[in-house]
This record gives sequence, C-alpha cells and structure tokens, in this order.
Amino acid sequence: MDHTPAPNIPVHRIIDPPVLYFGTPVVLLTTLNLDGSPNISPMSSAWALNDRIVLGLATNGQGSENAVREGECVINYAPASLWEKVERLARTTGRNPVPEYKAAGGYYYEPHKFDAAGLTPLPSDIVGPPRIAECPFQIEARIVAAHASDGHPWTIGCEHAFAIIEAQALRVHAHEEATLAGTDHVDVSRWKPLLYVFRHYLEVGRDLGRTFKATA
Repeated sequence: MDHTPAPNIPVHRIIDPPVLYFGTPVVLLTTLNLDGSPNISPMSSAWALNDRIVLGLATNGQGSENAVREGECVINYAPASLWEKVERLARTTGRNPVPEYKAAGGYYYEPHKFDAAGLTPLPSDIVGPPRIAECPFQIEARIVAAHASDGHPWTIGCEHAFAIIEAQALRVHAHEEATLAGTDHVDVSRWKPLLYVFRHYLEVGRDLGRTFKATA
C-alpha cells in the first residue's frame, strides 16, 4: 500500500501542548462570599447548550466554592475591549489564606475585585450576585449540578483539580447596542467577545457567513 501523502495535505506531527485552550469567550463569574460580599472569577472554560452553561473551575477556588454553596451565579461575557481589566484580576484570588500552589504562582488575596479591576456592579433581578455593567451580556443563573474532574459528585473542599459545574440560565441582560433592534437576536457584527486562545487574549475577526439555522 502506498502511504505517500496526497498532494496539498499538510504535514502532521504529534505534540503535547501544556494547555488545550483552543479558544472560548472569557467569562467573569460573579458569586457571593460567605459574608455576602461579591467575588469575581475570570475564567476561560465555559460553553452553552440551550439554556445550560457548563463551567470549568478549580475546585479550591473561591468562585467554585461560592457558586456551589449558594447555588447561583452571574455569567458575565467580557468584550475584547475589556481585556486589560480582565488581566488585572488574573493574579487575584478571593481565597484567604491563598492556597500554596497559587501563592507560588504569584497570586494574591484581593477582597475588593470590582475596585481592583475598575468594574461597575449592577443589581441582579433573580439571583444574589451582582452583574458587571461593562459586560454586554450578563446571565443570571442557578447551579443545577457539579462534578469533579473524574466524574464523581463534587463537594466543597475536595482535592480534585477542577469542577464541572452545570448552570441554568434564568435571565439574560444585554447591552442594547449589542442586539438587533426590536428582536431578541444578538448583533454579531457588533458583539466582539474576548477570546482566550492558548493563554493569549484575542478578538473575533471578520464575519465569514452564517449557518442555515440562523434566523437573523
């Protein structure tokens, strides 16, 4: 059998990348601490299916503990223009004392994350955590399931690396200019999500077309 590659087929090689962040929108997850103060967790692992949004978070982070304990959160989608404010939060944690592995990585405790990032809190309608005014899309959500990375039910304080948290969208708030007037549709020509791609912040490029399912 001839194993010569066909013309124009790219050469392939096996790699072992340190992360598999092929690109997802950056989310700023707002939750409530035990004392009722707000916490913001910047995160890059979130995807939606119908009214469910799946979140990937470290199990020993304050955001995951708050979300599971309180049973609610707000999922704020950051625009590309907000990347520097997002990066201001990158080394912060709401966990005090700071876990050893985070301290070794340069993380520090920050109890006032809205002030630290220069962001504006807005009251939510249904859940306790605040929304972030600067984010064009803010989704109030309740937690419906949480599992550890090995698939077992997850509880606060376990030793697993990360949690897979399933949230149900309850209400979506949107900046008017990010939607098509008079409709419930997002104006994709104006919505520029901040993407996290292999630890780089990127902006969405040009519109290439639409699927046959598109209604706007």
